Amino acid sequence: MGGQEIEQLIRLLGRLPGFGPRSARRVALYLLREPHTRLAPLARAMERAGEAIRTCSSCGNLDTSDPCHICTDPLRDKGLVCVVETVGDLWALERAGVHRGVYQVLGGTLSPLAGVGPEDLNVSALFARLQQGTVREVILALGATVEGATTMHWLMDQLETYEGLTVSRVAQGVPMGGALDVLDDGTLAAALGARRPA
Repeated sequence: MGGQEIEQLIRLLGRLPGFGPRSARRVALYLLREPHTRLAPLARAMERAGEAIRTCSSCGNLDTSDPCHICTDPLRDKGLVCVVETVGDLWALERAGVHRGVYQVLGGTLSPLAGVGPEDLNVSALFARLQQGTVREVILALGATVEGATTMHWLMDQLETYEGLTVSRVAQGVPMGGALDVLDDGTLAAALGARRPA
């Protein structure tokens, strides 16, 4: 098929989320057909990103500056903090343009079976913000999984000690355009439990 360099490229591509051996081969072949216009620019961009990317010490976002552009944006509402599990969740909310506050990226969820405890989550920056007294509301935007629910309950217990703080969570249930007969039981239960007046 090819030399060890090509095999290594395929192996590395195959480690990416959503890629298996077959899709890694297809992408490698696509890149190698025009290496000067496809592969080389991608390699340079990846190298530059690897050198420039920083983790924001305030929220945990990935950016080229620390603190990140969201935390330093003067138009952002610093009193409204949205807690998310991953940077991917933060980017999804930013893409949707639905949150004008700041974020806190936990970097995971509590999972006793996997050995992930509270000390493994990025919560110290959140608690430091809360101690400054400038945060009015914390929105818990965690996944609808057992680990997400466990993390949410643990956080709600921790946040109870801050007077005057509103703690909310994102609604869960039937998605737009979703049919009831294809939803799982947990989603249906959440949707029915979170019902509101019509």
